Amino acid sequence: MSVTAEAAVHIFGVRHLSPGGAKHLLDFLNQIRPTAVLIEGPSDATPEIRHLTNEVTKPPIAILAFTDHLPVRTVLWPFAAYSPEYQAMKWAAQNGALAAFIDLPSSATIALQDVRAASGDEREAGDQFEAESDSEAESISKSTSKSKTKSEQHDSHPLAQSAEEESYKQQSIYARIAEIAGEHDYDMYWERNYEHNLNVGAYQEAIIAFSSQMRELSEEKEQQHDRAEYAYNLVREAYMRRRIQETIRSGHDPNKIVVVCGAYHASALADLTDAMTDKELEGLPSRSTKLTLMPYSYFKLSSMSGYGAGNMAPNYFEMMWERMITDTLDDLPEHYLSAVARLLRDTGTHRSTAEVIEAVRLAESLAALHGGSAPTLRDLRDAAQTLLGRGDLSVVADALARIDVGTAIGSLAEGVSQTPIQDDLNRLLKQLKLQSYKTTVATDVSLDLRENRRVASEEAAFLDLNRSKLFHRLKLLGISFATLRPSGQERASWAEHWVLQWSPEVEIQVVESTLLGETVHIAAAYVLQQKLDGCSSIAEASAFIRVACECGMMTQMEAARQTLQRLAVDSRDVVQIAAATRELSIIISYGDIRRIDTAPLVPLLEQLFMRACLFLLDASNCNDEASNGMITAMNELNSVALDHHEQVDESLWLQELLHLAERDDRNPRLSGFACAILLERNAITAQQCTEEVSRRLSPGIPADLGAGWFEGLALRNRYALLSRMSLWEQLNQYIVSLEDEEFTRALVFLRRAFSSFSAREKTMIAELLGELWGVNTEQAAEVLTGDLKEDEVKMIDELNDFDFEDF
Repeated sequence: MSVTAEAAVHIFGVRHLSPGGAKHLLDFLNQIRPTAVLIEGPSDATPEIRHLTNEVTKPPIAILAFTDHLPVRTVLWPFAAYSPEYQAMKWAAQNGALAAFIDLPSSATIALQDVRAASGDEREAGDQFEAESDSEAESISKSTSKSKTKSEQHDSHPLAQSAEEESYKQQSIYARIAEIAGEHDYDMYWERNYEHNLNVGAYQEAIIAFSSQMRELSEEKEQQHDRAEYAYNLVREAYMRRRIQETIRSGHDPNKIVVVCGAYHASALADLTDAMTDKELEGLPSRSTKLTLMPYSYFKLSSMSGYGAGNMAPNYFEMMWERMITDTLDDLPEHYLSAVARLLRDTGTHRSTAEVIEAVRLAESLAALHGGSAPTLRDLRDAAQTLLGRGDLSVVADALARIDVGTAIGSLAEGVSQTPIQDDLNRLLKQLKLQSYKTTVATDVSLDLRENRRVASEEAAFLDLNRSKLFHRLKLLGISFATLRPSGQERASWAEHWVLQWSPEVEIQVVESTLLGETVHIAAAYVLQQKLDGCSSIAEASAFIRVACECGMMTQMEAARQTLQRLAVDSRDVVQIAAATRELSIIISYGDIRRIDTAPLVPLLEQLFMRACLFLLDASNCNDEASNGMITAMNELNSVALDHHEQVDESLWLQELLHLAERDDRNPRLSGFACAILLERNAITAQQCTEEVSRRLSPGIPADLGAGWFEGLALRNRYALLSRMSLWEQLNQYIVSLEDEEFTRALVFLRRAFSSFSAREKTMIAELLGELWGVNTEQAAEVLTGDLKEDEVKMIDELNDFDFEDF
């Protein structure tokens, strides 16, 4: 459609991500044979067009702009193979025509986004900022405002609720259009009337007329309720007019210029008289930005991911596009439904060819009922549910999602328009043979960090170890490509299990890390150093030592060791010291596997272990709630004493445990637990144990002391306790001697102590008590392990309501 203003140029309005629009546009370009193709998109990205049209490039792909200072803000312009803008670029490259973007540069786009957010724009800041007022001319761009460490989070906006209300108003317009047309929804209306209509010139004329009417409706609303959005579109259109005029002045015949833009802007760009002036251009706000290209995915292009300018089924529309350019669009229903049936068969649900044929016939009949020339996606899905799902959507739901959305992810030529850290990561993925995992499908990877002695090269021998280092560095950077899962190898420090999954969010996270360093190693080291600088606890510092070890960063490991040593000097927190000691123990134990020198950590391990031993007695003067942390700490310290008995003072540990076991003025659970460790390690004799049991469970000892001590004793080495009949005799005598109120108190501790016993252990206790009470052991087991009777349940409920505030 040619229009006349100062000079006649050809305006071609499109719906972004429209295969029909792309096909009609290519036909139009072949007819006009322009010397210049001007495309709605960030003008500073024009140099990237040569990379976008590279033969190696495989859509979906996106232009990504990001600020080169904190906080990082990003904005995306994604393209699919069937995007009219992408096909326009390719046509220009193949026919020697100029191709250029003519929309605001990314620096102004991001700055204006901030201005609009500050002025009360009713859209959520950081969400879709260029939503065309007609959803069929939806934005090619989506802004995603990112935080530094959590790139998936959007900035919130105080008027987000207003945005939802506005969206509802807009949706209602399209719902009414669909209702008038007799369609189920607007997407169904659009596909039937625009995508399926391949008559020459039909798409361009229809969409221009439709857009003009919708612009009138939306502009009236925007002027009243969404002034920032309205003003933003005026600024963009003035800038695009300026760029069109510049192209004309550069020598291009106006009749040989084709402007490809969102349909909403088409009527506005037909008149070039109100172009942006030099003064207005100088007054545009700006933020310093950089550009890069990145692979994108069909899931992110779909509206299912929340992308407002997407469609429900990008893979389906690519199938449509492929048949449009081969003039086989009539085969689309057969191809779609056959693909659904194939996926069903792959998952064990057999469907015959006859059922596929009947589904095609049903889809065509549904289309005929609505006066359509071919089935829409809705018709095809209904037919699939009816014939292939036999009425049950759940049967075909997964297959439909896979066919509609797809798992495709784009690719770029190596080194094309990449930031340094993107280049480094791609190099590492290639070096570590991980390129095949750069997919949107989650894949499990099990690593064996030990040296592989069956290979010739050192690089191959430590392939999994180097992979582990990379994964841990990415994890530290907040790049979610690799997720650590339990390895299934208990206490196996050589085994790791990761789940790898690539996504556009991962690419954005990588780009954002550019501000931290030019390589993955440098960026990760910077992040870890920042964390160390803000570290305030020894447990946290010890965790950072482990992180540095896992990342293979020796310089940062030494910095973390110094931080830990500095913080430990004044600490008397046994729980934190024990946690730090255990971390160091683990690192030292598997240092050889990770090929790191752990010798500098040994003196620190000795120092921390000694401090924990010396402060054990004081820290055990605590209540029952705090004793839980102390029990964990004592377990950790005992494990360290066993694993590193040549490096730490094991005799000091046993000495302090003995002191704690003998003390009556410390938490009884901890005294009992200390006694259990000593008993387990043969550090006290059977006679000493008997004497301690007799003393602790003597008549007259308060219930919370006696029963609490037994609870601590029962936390370890159950079989050693079960083999001592004298202990159970003493416990029995102690319980019998208690008054009713004391017995109620004691029962709380005993219930807690026995709650962690296994069924087999409880049966053994029943046998012991049966022998002790002179009753049949089977009867005792039945009484103690059987279901509670109604009156017994009532008694337990009363116990649960008992007031223990005076403990």
